[in-house]
Amino acid sequence: MSGTEAAPRVGDAVDLAIDKAVYRGRGLGRVAGRVVFVPRSYPGDRVRARVTAVHAGYLEASLVEVLEPTASRREATCPQGPECPGCAYQEVVYEEQLRLKEAVLRESLARAGAGWDGPIAVHPSPERGWRVRATVHASAGEHGLRLGFRREGSHRILDFGGCQQMSEPMNAVVPQLREALGRRRGLAASLRGIDLLESPDAGQRVAALATTLRPAEAPQLAGIAGQVPGLAGLGVLCHPHRLQWLHGAPHVEARVAGLVLRAHVESFFQANRFLLEPLVATVTELVPAGSGRILDLYAGVGLFSLPLAARVGGEVVAVEQPGTASEDARENARRNRLDAVRVRAEDVASALAAIPVEPGERVVLDPPRSGAGAGVVDAIAGRSPRAVVYVSCDPPTLGRDLARFAAAGYRPDTVHLFDLFPDTFHLETVVRLHR
Repeated sequence: MSGTEAAPRVGDAVDLAIDKAVYRGRGLGRVAGRVVFVPRSYPGDRVRARVTAVHAGYLEASLVEVLEPTASRREATCPQGPECPGCAYQEVVYEEQLRLKEAVLRESLARAGAGWDGPIAVHPSPERGWRVRATVHASAGEHGLRLGFRREGSHRILDFGGCQQMSEPMNAVVPQLREALGRRRGLAASLRGIDLLESPDAGQRVAALATTLRPAEAPQLAGIAGQVPGLAGLGVLCHPHRLQWLHGAPHVEARVAGLVLRAHVESFFQANRFLLEPLVATVTELVPAGSGRILDLYAGVGLFSLPLAARVGGEVVAVEQPGTASEDARENARRNRLDAVRVRAEDVASALAAIPVEPGERVVLDPPRSGAGAGVVDAIAGRSPRAVVYVSCDPPTLGRDLARFAAAGYRPDTVHLFDLFPDTFHLETVVRLHR
């Protein structure tokens, strides 16, 4: 189709060359002068795609056929097949995945007005068995209980056939749970999903069953734990949101930077077992030494706070919302005898307004996927910290926040890319900012 032809419409099949990768695992090409985004296509591919949506400046399309594959393509080995949305890059050799992610990061920052032309240190990961936490969805029907991941672009659930991101012991737990829960047909109908958390050494696993049960009904599921030998702990999330623990403990333990940290099944904890140590080491190394306090914002269970107190020294204020993660952080500081760590269980914006400014402050910032946002960025910059180390899992929101930091005079001097999520389009970035 040439540039003089009419613009494609929904349902049209189009042939196009893929020029580059963009965020969320899509390839970008052009047809009739219009940008087209095609999932599971890669630079160097020539593909046939079907238009699924038409927007003012671009088209969306689904992949129909790879007409001419790029040299970096490979056969996917996932037992779930291409219907599972979890591994957008599994059909690309790993070295190329890293190159694509670096290119996507640079483009995302540039589009946000925070372009970075300097070097990016890339930290690879083993592709298999890296995941320490996972969520499987559930549905019960005439054919019994189904556990698995949702099909791409659908709420339908694929029967779990194993996941290469998960360890062998975690993979084994899912069919064991399906069998045990399947024998309780009345209760299985209340199941909506299962959250799994495994210790980085793969020695412990705990599960929380998300259900529509009332708290008084949850104890009926207590016996299931004994039917799943791979589980050290089992709880039930009841309606309304209330976790009732039935067996064992709701935590697993991780050894990081010579410290022992516990993480609750409902607490945020980094997903990649292989890159925990390098990630923590990099963040602590990037925080400059000094006597001023360190603010660890969105601190979770204290993954950075505790090593910072042990290695960098000085007071560390860990700010995390009230809940299981802040409770874990307090317990972790106590167990590791790190009195310099002070945990504030409150909203980050409120904490920044309440904590007096101290000369020489250093800030570690690890917000959720939505980023820190204008209010938090402005509050941090307004404190004139000596340095900010920003840990991000989303390049577009990172770029947005870096552009706002730049307007306040803070610019990057170091950028790291951690491939915490191999075979997926996700990536983790660590950026140090100085005024």
